[in-house]
Amino acid sequence: MSGNQSPEGLARVLRDAGIGDERLLQAVRTTPRAAFVPAGQEAVAYHDEPVPIAHGLVTTQPSLSALMIEGLCLGGDEHVLEVGTGLGFQTALLARLAGDVVSVEMWPDLAQQARRNLDRQGIRTVDVRTGDGSCGVPECAPYDAVLVSAAFPEVPAPLVGQLRDGGRLVQPIGPGGRERVVAFRRTGGGLESVRVLTDARFVRLHGRYGYPS
Repeated sequence: MSGNQSPEGLARVLRDAGIGDERLLQAVRTTPRAAFVPAGQEAVAYHDEPVPIAHGLVTTQPSLSALMIEGLCLGGDEHVLEVGTGLGFQTALLARLAGDVVSVEMWPDLAQQARRNLDRQGIRTVDVRTGDGSCGVPECAPYDAVLVSAAFPEVPAPLVGQLRDGGRLVQPIGPGGRERVVAFRRTGGGLESVRVLTDARFVRLHGRYGYPS
């Protein structure tokens, strides 16, 4: 692979888009996105754009995913909850930057494919589960960081409750289709908005504490 058709090329694109976290850029260099896209989509894997997957969904655009991960301010040993596994590329980046990741995907076939993708890359610090991401995974809480890859007008109460004091949470806040991606910090009084990372468009968060499925 050459030019931008490589992990190194994608890392350069992300740096040009404003990503400054060197650990994150190195994770992109060592994680082939082509291993996390559907068969036949490899040619566009290193473009900074979403890739269609099953159920009418798309993967998160790499620069947007990187911006959200950067908003978690990961240091290397965190216990992370991810809501929305997809095919596992973002999950893989989180795993390379944190201690371990619990990732919840509502679609069983996507969760199964993500497990295979992660396993083929030798990533063993991820627990991919099928379930309702709006409920979190209480038995594995508390989490140091939570990343939500779907939109809802507020952060679901279970996700707030499963985040430790001082922990970070990033979620698109809005109705689905026009959101502000916000970084929060958990304080003694609940969640405190730290900053708006960007405007974006996401699918809706479905579940008990999201939109009806």
